[in-house]
Amino acid sequence: MELSFFKGKTVFITGHTGFKGSWMCQVLMMAGADVVGYALEPPTNPSLFRLCGLQEKMTSIYGDVRDLSHLKQAFEDTRPEIVIHMAAQPLVRESYINPVYTYETNVLGTVNVLECVRLSSSVKSFVNVTTDKVYLNKEWEWGYRENDELNGFDPYSNSKSCAELATSSYINSFLKEKGTAVSTVRAGNVIGGGDFAKDRIIPDCVRAAEAGKEMIVRNPYSVRPYEHVLEPVAAYLMIAQKQYEDQKYSGNYNIGPEESDCRSTGEIVDLFCRLWKERTGKDMTWKNLHDGGPHEANFLKLDCSKIKIMFQWHPRWTIEDAVKKTIEWASVYLDGGDVAQCARQQIKEYFGSGTF
Repeated sequence: MELSFFKGKTVFITGHTGFKGSWMCQVLMMAGADVVGYALEPPTNPSLFRLCGLQEKMTSIYGDVRDLSHLKQAFEDTRPEIVIHMAAQPLVRESYINPVYTYETNVLGTVNVLECVRLSSSVKSFVNVTTDKVYLNKEWEWGYRENDELNGFDPYSNSKSCAELATSSYINSFLKEKGTAVSTVRAGNVIGGGDFAKDRIIPDCVRAAEAGKEMIVRNPYSVRPYEHVLEPVAAYLMIAQKQYEDQKYSGNYNIGPEESDCRSTGEIVDLFCRLWKERTGKDMTWKNLHDGGPHEANFLKLDCSKIKIMFQWHPRWTIEDAVKKTIEWASVYLDGGDVAQCARQQIKEYFGSGTF
C-alpha cells in the first residue's frame, strides 16, 4: 500500500468520532486526504477524537446513519471517492440491553450507507467494516474462513451478520453492474491508545491501573484475536486502494493476528500487568470474577490466508507490541502529556517514518 495514493482524495468515514475511526482519520490526514466524517457525537468522555483535536482538521458532520435523508445530503455535498463504513453499536453487552437500537444502527444504518453509495456518481471504492463475530461460532480450535457460515449469536454479532448479507445483496443487485468496488472486512478485537469504552479488557485494565485497584476479569479463558488498532486501519485502507485501482480485489476479508498471537483474556491481562510494571514501576494484579453476564463465545480465531495471498499482507506488530504501544499512549495520557503527538508518532513507527 502507498499512503500517497490518498493524497487529495475525498474519503468519507462513518463513525469517525469513535476509537477506531479517530485513528483512521489521523492516518488519512497525515497522508494528505480530504477527510469527511459522519457520526454521532463521540461515544465516550473523554474521547480520542477530542483529545487529538481532530474536529478542527477535517470536515466533521454530526448525524445518525439511521437518518437517510441527512446522510444522502452529506454524500451530495462532499462527493466522496472512497467510503469506509465504521459507524456501529459495537458492544456485545450493550446489544443485549438495547437490541432494537443495535439492529437499527448496524443493519438499517448499513443499508442507508449502501443506498447512498448506490445513488452516488462519485464513489468508486466502498469498504464495509464488520467484525470477526459474524461467523456461526462452533468453538472450533481453528480459524474461521471467509466462506464459513454467517450467523452471530448475540444481537451485536448477528446484526453484523445481517449487514454482511445486505451488502452482498446491494453488490449483486446494483453495485457490481454500476462498477463500484465493494469489500466487507472482518477484523479481530482491537486494542490501542484512546479506547475509553466500557466492557473492553484493555480499557478496563487502564482504568484499574489508574485507580490503583485490582483488575476484575470476567472470563480469563476466552480466546480472541487481539491486535493493535492500526492493523485493521491499515488493511481497510489497503483494500480501499487496491479495489479502487482494480475491482477484482473486491471481496470479503478477515483481518487478525498471527496464530501465535491469539491469546486468552487472562494471558492478555498478564501481559498488560508485566508491561505496565516495566513502564511505570507499579505492580498490578487481577482476579477472576465472573459476573453472570450474558453469553459470549469462548473461542474465536480467524484464518487470514486470503488477504495474505491476495496482497502479501501480514501483521506488523505482535500482541506484545500492541499492548506496549497501548500502555505507552495511556502513560502519556495519565501524565497529562501530548497524546495527539504520541498517536502521530506511533503511526509513523507503524507505517515507517519515511511514509509521511
